[in-house]
Amino acid sequence: MGLAGAAGSDISSFERNLREGRSAIGYMHGLTYPGGKPLIGAELDVQQLQEEFHRYLPLLSRPSGRLFKISGKSIQASAVAGAEAWSRAGLHEYSPAPERIGIIVAGSNISPATGYSAYGEFAEQPGLLHPRYALSYMDTNQIGVLSEMFGIRGEGMTVGGASASGNVAILQAARWIQLGIVDVCMVVGAAADLSPLEIQGYINIGAYGGNSFDGAPQKACRPFDRGHEGFILGQTSACLILEGADSAYSRQAEEVAIVAGGAAALDGHSLSDPNEEGQAGTMEEALRSAGLSASSINYINAHGTSTPLGDITELGSIRRVFGEHLEQVRINSTKALTGHCLYAAGVVEAAAVIIQMQGGFLHPQINLEEPVSMEHRFASQKAEAADIRYALSNSYGFGGINTGIIFRKGSC
Repeated sequence: MGLAGAAGSDISSFERNLREGRSAIGYMHGLTYPGGKPLIGAELDVQQLQEEFHRYLPLLSRPSGRLFKISGKSIQASAVAGAEAWSRAGLHEYSPAPERIGIIVAGSNISPATGYSAYGEFAEQPGLLHPRYALSYMDTNQIGVLSEMFGIRGEGMTVGGASASGNVAILQAARWIQLGIVDVCMVVGAAADLSPLEIQGYINIGAYGGNSFDGAPQKACRPFDRGHEGFILGQTSACLILEGADSAYSRQAEEVAIVAGGAAALDGHSLSDPNEEGQAGTMEEALRSAGLSASSINYINAHGTSTPLGDITELGSIRRVFGEHLEQVRINSTKALTGHCLYAAGVVEAAAVIIQMQGGFLHPQINLEEPVSMEHRFASQKAEAADIRYALSNSYGFGGINTGIIFRKGSC
């Protein structure tokens, strides 16, 4: 695993922040609410990315330093997260043939800020637009840069599933490995680099929160609390290295966690409204694919975006699926700490699940002061010990995209 961005400079710092319940949320530079107030969000630090990347340069291909320098901040975050995961997996020491390694980047329209910032120059003097823009505006630029840095020559693609993109990418990587297409797959959740246009769109649709928390930004993201008023943007990239059992065994790789099952399905509508039936059906299918019953799950990392409709709908779908077992299932939403990482959310939250499994704890559910439900067993506001064997991680996206992945604790 690897991670880089507002939620932590690496996996170790992310674990500390999870244990301490430390929010990454503050203010975003250059983005505002209507009226000019600074936008509340969890912004990545470009200078920190540069410092972190320098540590990994000896492990990467010769052009990597130049590629990093000319790339935008989303690709820079992906590169740092990828380099940490690559190093932790020991792939810099021994790896399969480059043709047996794949890469999937989670996200679509990842960096609209690139086009937004270039438009002013283009409007004045179109001929002076930098030629590199022809590559940099495309999401596949992430694939090109990362594959060159890590020498990856197997299958590669970007996947778009809105806020479910991260889970969609993990599921697709697992399928590639099951089908024998690759032995190893790098899954990168790309940090969203939004422009004022997208932010205003979210505000206009009523999805963005924080207006009531000027002066206390860390309290703005409140999943499952009666004070929730909308999601808060988070900028963090994360990377998972998925590997088939035979390949991992042959190089004596550490087994951190296992993708035991998962599912994705559509509601069949084009709106942003969540659907309880669709969410419940996906959780049930994820359980079936893992050969498990609802009683096997004792922890859910919820999608939990801090939007009133989204939170209530997800709790209803969890109630449908777990019913009489609801009392044994602990729930938290990592977004209260990280903000909503959009395309990267599923990968960031998968890392959070695995860290909690391995560390034997539940991270605090900060800002949960007046729960919208008294039936569900939310994590407390302080870290607590927990023995998690099977965990469910939910991610949902605009357009009726529902996903759920079940992780089993690894042997290491």
